[in-house]
Amino acid sequence: MGLFVQGCLPFAGNPAALRDWAKRAGLQPVADPARAAFLHGAPGQVFDASVAGTKLALISSDDGICSAVTEQATTNQVSDALEAGLTRAGLAFRLAIERDDSGVNAIHDREYLATKDKLGWRILEATVKDGHGGEAMLTAAPE
Repeated sequence: MGLFVQGCLPFAGNPAALRDWAKRAGLQPVADPARAAFLHGAPGQVFDASVAGTKLALISSDDGICSAVTEQATTNQVSDALEAGLTRAGLAFRLAIERDDSGVNAIHDREYLATKDKLGWRILEATVKDGHGGEAMLTAAPE
């Protein structure tokens, strides 16, 4: 969650600043074909943000959208950590939409609207609908 709150939220909408931050933080670029797989054909960069025992990726699309991905988490873990992280960061937020993904039935989506000062974000939480969890992604776009 720290990766998302520290990396995505401050830089959503500004891919150059996000990429500078990632380099300063020591995150290494991911090479193709993994980079292309994370970006699903969109132009951008992907950074390996893994820490001991946890694989993480930071995805920076050229359009300014930023995502943080982990290979293993449950919906409850992600939701609880996201809401706690947003609270600690001093953001006001509300859950706007919660539903199963219309394109991929195994995915559950939660969409939040968040604000701080005069900035706003649309945050999408996508998790695997399985009691054991699976890959999870948090995405931020400026509102």
